[in-house]
Amino acid sequence: MWVPLSPLLLCTVALCSLTVRASKSCSEVRKLYVSKGFNQNDAPVYEINGDHLKVCSQGHTCCSQAMEEKYNQQSKHDFKAAVTEPCSNMQNIFGSRYNKFDEFFKELLKNAESSLNDMFVRTYGRLYMQNSELFKDFFVELRKYYVGGNVNLEEMLNDFWARLLERMFRLVNPQYQFTDEYLECVSKYTDQLKPFGDVPRKLKLQVTRAFVAARTFAQGLAVARDVINKVSMVNPTPNCVRAMMKMTYCPHCRGLVTVKPCNNYCLNVMRGCLANPGDLDTEWNNFIDAMLLLAERLEGPFNIETVMDPIDVKISDAIMNMQENSMQVSQKVFQGCGQPKPLPPARSSRSVSGANFNDRFRAYSPDERPTTAAGTSLDRLVSDVKEKLKSAKKFWSSLPVSICKNNWTSGVNEDDCWNGSDKSRYLYAVMSNGLANQINNPDVQVDVTKPDMVIRRQIMDLRVMTNKMRGAYNGNDVNFIDISDENSGDGSGSGDCEDSKCSLPVHPTQGTKIGKADPKGRIIVPENDLNKLPSAAWTNTASLFIILPSVLFLVRQWR
Repeated sequence: MWVPLSPLLLCTVALCSLTVRASKSCSEVRKLYVSKGFNQNDAPVYEINGDHLKVCSQGHTCCSQAMEEKYNQQSKHDFKAAVTEPCSNMQNIFGSRYNKFDEFFKELLKNAESSLNDMFVRTYGRLYMQNSELFKDFFVELRKYYVGGNVNLEEMLNDFWARLLERMFRLVNPQYQFTDEYLECVSKYTDQLKPFGDVPRKLKLQVTRAFVAARTFAQGLAVARDVINKVSMVNPTPNCVRAMMKMTYCPHCRGLVTVKPCNNYCLNVMRGCLANPGDLDTEWNNFIDAMLLLAERLEGPFNIETVMDPIDVKISDAIMNMQENSMQVSQKVFQGCGQPKPLPPARSSRSVSGANFNDRFRAYSPDERPTTAAGTSLDRLVSDVKEKLKSAKKFWSSLPVSICKNNWTSGVNEDDCWNGSDKSRYLYAVMSNGLANQINNPDVQVDVTKPDMVIRRQIMDLRVMTNKMRGAYNGNDVNFIDISDENSGDGSGSGDCEDSKCSLPVHPTQGTKIGKADPKGRIIVPENDLNKLPSAAWTNTASLFIILPSVLFLVRQWR
């Protein structure tokens, strides 16, 4: 005989059923939470009501309010760590190559000076020792230029040859007395008489092009290093942190501790979080292309190693040329500057016997050249950097992809992944890179009308350095760049090019003025100019405000 169940009994059964459901274990979530160093007392043992949650979905949850707050902090840390790792790797690549180049160039200068000193001591003896400060000053100025000093290479080289002519003129005419005014007149005839043959002209062209290329290339490596460092230090926005938490920790609150986020979901979150760095990609790629072109110059006609290694022989050849033509040079100087006063017989005799110029100077044999090397060759250094530069292309646009793959979505099943609200396929379209493209991002709220000023400054720095490298490619030293003008700049570079392929146009950006670089290559940009930077984020702003309400309404309807 069946007895009907009383209403009281039915209510009791229903209540027990709800209790069992609410008692779902949170042990796995609790373990994972504690493993991150958080207090286990924050984590419930069984599911609780989630009305207190602000980011993750409410309902039955394994997350307390304290857990959600801690997860929010952890999400910021996780994002910065995920961005820092690839950025640090790329920063170290550019930093280490800069250090190698810097060490190489300084060692090359040191060896060239040492080689010249050894050679001239053996060749010219006391005559060189008495005038060695002239050559020391020459290398001091080269070093000063390379490290960022305010040195005009052409003027410095002209001054070197003029001073050398003054010293040489005294030595080849020891019987005369020369005043400072007379020697100044002598130096004015340097270009006209060409007492050193064609060596000064060729050396000026070679030295200016090689040093401009070397210094600019090293500066480029340093700028790349610094740009990456500054971008990697930009903090995520609160909306980014919120989206990161929803992607990585909200599934924990649902007890889904092993479920990975869907790949496209992760891409939208990262592209929203990296909206501003995404705008670096165009200028970054232009910068890399300019570096690669300048690298070709360093391997070819602007190779500083091939210029500096034989510089002692070239200067010695110039001195020997002056010696061989000393009579003709002296006669022409006497005609232009006047006949100098002869020294008293006793002083003249001592001067001639003390100098013994023609006996002491002799041709230098190339076999006597000491071996000079700076530990490695420039070709090997440049080849290594070129490989790294090619791999750095599109670094910023590929950053969201690499971050998702390396941290969250490797091997994910797209039909069985976390889509932001449940364990299922992610249905939204993937956004493109860049700030302007995030207006429709379904997972990260991004204010496309407010570009990050740190990122804008890095874009400016890259643009300035790109134009400096294009100028260096043409043999021009660009200390100030106004790319609203067709000219690439002016400075100590020669601009003279014996190679018909030695020209690369500097591409201006209409209406945009770029700041100038200080002597150390650091970019000085007026704050107001940052707001003049062309950016997709600032295009058609009025239109964005018109369509924004409609777009947001459609997004809400879709979700």
